[in-house]
Amino acid sequence: MDQRPIGLVFPGQGTQRQAMGAPWRDTPSWEITAEISEATGEDIADLLLNASTEQLRRTDLAQLSVFSVAMIAHAEAVRREAFDGPVVACAGHSLGEYAALTAAGAFTVGAAAALVAARGRAMREASGAREGTMGVLVAAPLEDVEQLVATVRDKGADVWVANVNAPGQTVVSGAVDGVGRVADEAPSIGAKFIRLQVGGAFHSPYMAPAAEALATALKETPAAPRHLPVVANVDARPYDGDCGWTELGTRQLTSPVLWEESVRTLTGTLGCGRLVELGPGRTLAGLIRRIVPDVEVVSVDSPAALD
Repeated sequence: MDQRPIGLVFPGQGTQRQAMGAPWRDTPSWEITAEISEATGEDIADLLLNASTEQLRRTDLAQLSVFSVAMIAHAEAVRREAFDGPVVACAGHSLGEYAALTAAGAFTVGAAAALVAARGRAMREASGAREGTMGVLVAAPLEDVEQLVATVRDKGADVWVANVNAPGQTVVSGAVDGVGRVADEAPSIGAKFIRLQVGGAFHSPYMAPAAEALATALKETPAAPRHLPVVANVDARPYDGDCGWTELGTRQLTSPVLWEESVRTLTGTLGCGRLVELGPGRTLAGLIRRIVPDVEVVSVDSPAALD
């Protein structure tokens, strides 16, 4: 048996797709949809089976759907005893941090689901109050992207680095014109620009009103005093309890997601020899292979993957 330490990673918004719950519907872990529905007031089973692409673009519904599939996948993996080594740490990309905290034992599924619902609503409201967008720059070094963003901002346009995902993949966030100016200048640093289909300028100061609303929900939902280490998005450091997830979760909405550094923390500081992605799609596995090519990573995006 392979006893290398395992790290669990959970994807974020943007990985949702129509009928993504269908592969899991006949598993015993599908019953988690009822628990999440009760905690959030949404019909999660219907969302995962029947929601249209347009519905799933709605920030709050997108986040609930991705969180729910991640929790089903994790529960089914645990039920089948699919992990053949010790699970020693967790991390999640943006929204995925709430799935990571649940898998680590910091929150119950119901409590985390209520937080995800509150977070999604708050982000949707903040986006409605102040229009924004996001885009990804591919193939340029982070330093060049940071310099370009600073130059555009110095000229009076709102734009910030939002996600440092992997070498050669950096996401920017801000006003429509600010992100547009970065797109126009991308060729000057050898980058390809891809606009993201999102409902707002996430992980930027535009989310400050959402951060205030989320802080209230987090304060009312204390995390367990001890849990498996979870690598936080905002500083890529591991936390295992009594550490102030209210502050970390609140900062996450207005700060960059340091995913590349988080993966290096999992595989370096925490000694994870394998990483398992749980949830829809295989986005994180692709990023991880660019960050640490020598570390094994597998994606559990259907029950078949557990076989």
